[in-house]
Order: sequence, then structure tokens, then C-alpha cells
Amino acid sequence: MDLQLTAKRALITGGSKGIGKAVARLLLREGAQVVIASREAAPRDAAVRELAAETGGRISGVAVDTTDDASVRAMVAGAVAAMGGVDILVNSAAKAAGHAPPPKLADSTSALFAEEMNTKVMGYLRCAREAAPHMAKQGWGRIINVSGLAARQTGSAIGSMRNIAVAAMTKNLAEELGPQGINVTCVHPGLTRTERTAGTVAARAAAAGVTPAEMEKRMAAGTLIGRIVDADEVAVLIAFLASPLSVAITGDAIACGGGAKGSIHY
Repeated sequence: MDLQLTAKRALITGGSKGIGKAVARLLLREGAQVVIASREAAPRDAAVRELAAETGGRISGVAVDTTDDASVRAMVAGAVAAMGGVDILVNSAAKAAGHAPPPKLADSTSALFAEEMNTKVMGYLRCAREAAPHMAKQGWGRIINVSGLAARQTGSAIGSMRNIAVAAMTKNLAEELGPQGINVTCVHPGLTRTERTAGTVAARAAAAGVTPAEMEKRMAAGTLIGRIVDADEVAVLIAFLASPLSVAITGDAIACGGGAKGSIHY
């Protein structure tokens, strides 16, 4: 299927690794131009070199701290300068969940809550606020917010609150920006295989006294597909949502965690 992404211009925050990097790779293969944004220069530059060599596509990187208004403005300005505009924004710059035990009530400090909300919720909002006017000028755009299944599961109060807030923000932005031709959607990955997964599995296996293979089996036991979803598989969904073919989908949150047992969402 042709996703009609040739010459589309995509800005991906958190694009130097994990899901963001997987999305960048797939959009490049589909013919889009890409700018990846992240805080750290070395991983970002390495990702740019790797993806350019792998895909032959047009990709560059820009620095950003999404907790800072001025930094986000500079990021969007840099992306516009590099690509001539922005058609697609993928918000993926946030601390990944699942690699450490979630904080209990006694550890849920005001500082931790503020950090998580400022990074994932307000950070996403800052990026959308700066990118949306460029999309509105051309009457077309896509904003995809990478949230997570903590929005639908217990286990981390702060994790659930931040992810639910991203879904709520998505719906509000979709209603406001829809008349300007901009679709806004939210994606809820679950446990996802990225560069960090092998280390996480090994550490948990050692703590439990089992093999990494057994630990990975246990970690995936709650999914209907019986295995950990790969970042490239999440990227397929995001690429579709970033494309003109997704015109009928906006304001909604879509799960891509391999299917949760025992839950019905409608």
C-alpha cells in the first residue's frame, strides 16, 4: 500500500532511539523528509548517520528540550528551515515506562509528578502549539502523540495520569485543529522492544533467578499475541496515522500493545 508520504515533512521528537527512531526509519522508507529532535547530540547524530545510510532518505537532527518553551520554538524553526515546512509531528519525547519499578504512593513526590507532566503532557502541547500554525497555513497536517497503556492499566498512578492527560489533550486539539485540516491522534504502546529491552530483561531475570527467555515469556504473558511488540510494529501504525490515508481517524486513542487480556474498551 502506498501511504502517500512522498515529500511529506516530518518532525519527530525523541527520534534518536526507541519508537521515535523506528518511526523515522519507516517514514524515510516511505519517501518522507525527516527531522529528528532530542536532547543528547551524540545519539541523535549517530541515528541521523545510521538512518541516512540505511534508507538513502533526507534526514537531519536538531536539539530540543521539550520542557522549555524557547527550545521548542527553536526546534520547530530549525525543522522548517531544514525542510521548508512541517506536515507531520510525532510527539515521542518522554521517559519510557517499564524499565524500572513504578513509584509507590510514598515515593510519588510533587517533583516527580511535575517532571512527568511537564515533559510528556506540556512538552507535547508545546510542540503541537509551535508546529500547528505551519500545518494550518497549508490546510493539512498530522499530529501523533505517543502515550502508553498505563492510561488503561493500574500499577503507576503518575504513569496513568500522564498518559490519560495525553489522550485528553489529543481530543481537545483534534476538535480545535480539525477545521484547519489537521488530524490529531494518540497511540498507546504497551511493553515494546527497543534498544533497552535486552538489558531490562536480563536484569529482571537475574533478580528472579530465571533465564532471560523465561523472563521475557513472563513479561509477555499479559498480551494476546504472547510476545513483546517490536518498535517497528508500533511504527507501522504511526506511519499510517501520519499519512493522508488516515483522514477518517482523529481525536482517538489507539492501543498497539499486543492486546490486553480481560479488558473491553469501546
